[in-house]
Amino acid sequence: MLSQETKNIIKSTVPVLEVHGVTITSTFYKNLFSKNPSLLNIFNHANQRQGNQQTALANSILAAAQHIDSLEAILPVVKAIGHKHRALGVLPEHYPIVGKELLIAIKEVLGEAATPEILNAWGSAYQVIADVFIQVEKELYAESESGDGAWKGFIDFVVDKKVVESEKITSFYFKKPDGSHVAPFIPGQYISVKIHIGEYDHIRHYSLSSVPISDTYRISIKKENGVDETTNGIVSCYLHNNIKVGDRVQLATPAGSFVIDTSKDTPLLLLCGGIGISPLLSMLETTLEKQPNRKVTFITSNKNAKLQAFKGELKKLSNTPNCKVFIGYSSPNPLEECDFTGKLTQEILEGFIQKDEIPTTDVFICGPLSYMKSMNNVVSAMGYSADKINYEVFGPLAPLK
Repeated sequence: MLSQETKNIIKSTVPVLEVHGVTITSTFYKNLFSKNPSLLNIFNHANQRQGNQQTALANSILAAAQHIDSLEAILPVVKAIGHKHRALGVLPEHYPIVGKELLIAIKEVLGEAATPEILNAWGSAYQVIADVFIQVEKELYAESESGDGAWKGFIDFVVDKKVVESEKITSFYFKKPDGSHVAPFIPGQYISVKIHIGEYDHIRHYSLSSVPISDTYRISIKKENGVDETTNGIVSCYLHNNIKVGDRVQLATPAGSFVIDTSKDTPLLLLCGGIGISPLLSMLETTLEKQPNRKVTFITSNKNAKLQAFKGELKKLSNTPNCKVFIGYSSPNPLEECDFTGKLTQEILEGFIQKDEIPTTDVFICGPLSYMKSMNNVVSAMGYSADKINYEVFGPLAPLK
């Protein structure tokens, strides 16, 4: 437990972290990788180049400082990060390395302002926070490695099918080489794919996009805008360009906390932009199969029909009782039919939902960060409560406000 004196010191650093947090975390990662290059097999290089990981860590450290009196307030975030750590293979022995380099970075950036008292307080706080992560991840590892079809770490899967879903998105179907059961998953979760490209392993999380199937995983991957696997989208480009049916790819067991509570029967509002359709389609199809009396409104947004994945599946689902499906295009091509054009606004959304259901509806949002921020603003303005709004970030966790 932390003493009140230590907590007070940590809280006193909040203004400093608000100003220098990203500089501290940028320095931290630079030092970490220069001294421990093997960790580059775990971390996403693109997120490092773009500064996303540095910003996410700075936000996490700031949140820890702000809630140091009641760390349980950040437990949902800890669990979400813990799922990603487990899926990447982060282990307890990594935490002392990270803690040491974090304190060095604080001292390097703040200089004499980082007094021994501040460094000692943060050392103590880091250990408490690390212990929480380690315990959460220990439970997640145990859960993921037990039960029918489960396994430990990364193992080989065979690509059973590749299906083109749109101009940018292709679905990959994976089976175990012996055809045995795969570990079950909760709709909304993801699996981790490990590909060795060049000097390093590269691990990416991809949402499962179908209902659970006993012997198969389906993920649907958008090919990013890089010219090839050496530029942006190194893994997505590699999978699209190089991986063929019959090839083997290493996968880790499903993870993620962006899931529907199936013990409830309250209405669902699923909002997706672009590739954000992947986890929400899994949620939609599974809900209709397992909870046919539960009302679901599903709204997907894209630029045009060429970029809209799963049009056939959505058309079939739109005829299901208790299910409403709406497709919107921001810049439709001539003769392309859709339910709305332009961005999904509050006025448009109000025409698709029943206002008396707003207080009990659970909202799930997935897509590009700008889309999720926009949708969060829209549904918040309509009266959906913050505790019922859920979202999934493809990459380091980021706030929607």
